[in-house]
Amino acid sequence: MTMPKGSNVPVPAPAVRVELGWGSGAGVPDADASALLLASSGKVRSDADFVFYNQPAHSSGAVRYEGKQRSDGGVRDVLTVDLARVEPAIERVVVAASADGGTFGRIPGLYIRVLDAASGAELARYDSADATVETAFVLGELYRRQGAWKFRAVGQGYGSGLEGLATDYGITVDEPQQRTPAAAPPAPEPVRLAKVTLTKDAPSVSLTKQGGTSGGMRVNLNWQTRKQFKGWGAKLGRAVAMHADLDLDLCALYELTDGRKGVVQALGNAFGALHQPPYMLLDGDDRTGAVDSGENLTINLDHIKDFRRIVIFVTIYEGARSFADLNATVTLMPQHGAPVDFSLDECTVPSTVCALALLTNNGGDLVVQREARYLVPERGVSPQRTIDHAYGWGMNWTPGRK
Repeated sequence: MTMPKGSNVPVPAPAVRVELGWGSGAGVPDADASALLLASSGKVRSDADFVFYNQPAHSSGAVRYEGKQRSDGGVRDVLTVDLARVEPAIERVVVAASADGGTFGRIPGLYIRVLDAASGAELARYDSADATVETAFVLGELYRRQGAWKFRAVGQGYGSGLEGLATDYGITVDEPQQRTPAAAPPAPEPVRLAKVTLTKDAPSVSLTKQGGTSGGMRVNLNWQTRKQFKGWGAKLGRAVAMHADLDLDLCALYELTDGRKGVVQALGNAFGALHQPPYMLLDGDDRTGAVDSGENLTINLDHIKDFRRIVIFVTIYEGARSFADLNATVTLMPQHGAPVDFSLDECTVPSTVCALALLTNNGGDLVVQREARYLVPERGVSPQRTIDHAYGWGMNWTPGRK
């Protein structure tokens, strides 16, 4: 049952998953979840107390932005909060959403849910029904009361977007700054609110221009199958089943500047290494596609000079014979700089391998090119060899297992 605005409920779980959700459809703006950790002053202690897509983890480990999961019915953007790790100086964790490309009046079915992170049980839910011209919304807050945690449904809108909301809570937002005198100590770097979405019309971006020149860059793939299946199967007269045990594998072909080539993938346990060649590491082999896990590959941007090119791709290991009826989102999250994301186009061919992105070293600048290219392997040819042939890697391939 949804909570009335202003009401509160106890939160007995030591850790929670907070979902912000809304309906999808033509002309519906996107939205992004964020969290602000507030002291007794009602403000953040510093810009580090702001958790969002450009700053996805709090230094205490208590709050983390996990990202989006899309389905036929809508979108969920997820935060996790380990209440046991919230520092004593923090009294409230405010959960907000900001609209991208429109107002909340055009976003249907906006809600917030608080779930027990361990059991998945719903602890609280608030549905917002009165949004109009707002471009940012505080939907709820987790707060301390007599040594225990509670959740309050807030429902307060802002017309000034994420920047206005963040500024109201004490965040210093990135904007043109006057030159600091040479004798003065450098000012803390302000929060960057920018993010990049790659499209067919704007398919590439320079990581250098977005500030992503060092540290780790996490590449996340998450997916969800549609409930009703349509598409190329009917056209080709074939039956295509998308099963609950669908297993996709995130992989990468790499070529280093010293000429070495290889692949990072779960198949054959070729997980890579972060601090030695190939300077990229596959976190594990996920079989759910869940937004808070999915498949994750980390690339060490401290070694940009060692990369010549990288092709990030995904294969179907089992559970389906095509990417048809699959909702998948790719997000590149540099430790420094703006995140880059894109969704895959609808698959209309019997493809079991998709090239996601091509990263190319352009004079020390790693340029990300959206590929979203579905390939159809020839009979008896592996997905990996198909990608190799399409991008001219020229490697020798042998069967592998996991």
